[in-house]
Amino acid sequence: MKWAVCVANDDHQASLEVRKLYRVLADRKGEALGMIRVIDESGEDYLYPGAMFETIAVAPPLERKLKRA
Repeated sequence: MKWAVCVANDDHQASLEVRKLYRVLADRKGEALGMIRVIDESGEDYLYPGAMFETIAVAPPLERKLKRA
């Protein structure tokens, strides 16, 4: 499972919070276009510009807790 931190929410203030951790879903077509698919504040997954996020590595114990949350 991949995770990313939102570093900008230009034009997406209702959908994304800066400095918040988001779950990333695989989307090869989106990635080829420089986009990233995340589960946003609506609880749905959408494509956003990749520059709005920084992907991060999450330690296994924390990842287990995040999956349960």
